[in-house]
Amino acid sequence: MCEEIDKEENVIKVKVERRKYGRTVTLIEGIEKSDMKSFVNQLKAKCACGGTKKKDHIELQGDHRNVVRQFLKDIGISESNIVIQ
Repeated sequence: MCEEIDKEENVIKVKVERRKYGRTVTLIEGIEKSDMKSFVNQLKAKCACGGTKKKDHIELQGDHRNVVRQFLKDIGISESNIVIQ
């Protein structure tokens, strides 16, 4: 029950940053810290890229906004709670 409420209330932000040498990184913010480790592993496999979890966000190498959006919808997070920047 609590997990369903969290999925309805959490706003997850997905954005892309340019780093040194023109590399792009997809940042995902707003995911519970307890779920981060499993999300990182699933997203890395789905996107076929490298990635890591930091203190409050997930980083994936490359621009994977569309794949991340679809993944979040598939696990039950409503589209209105996903902000793509």
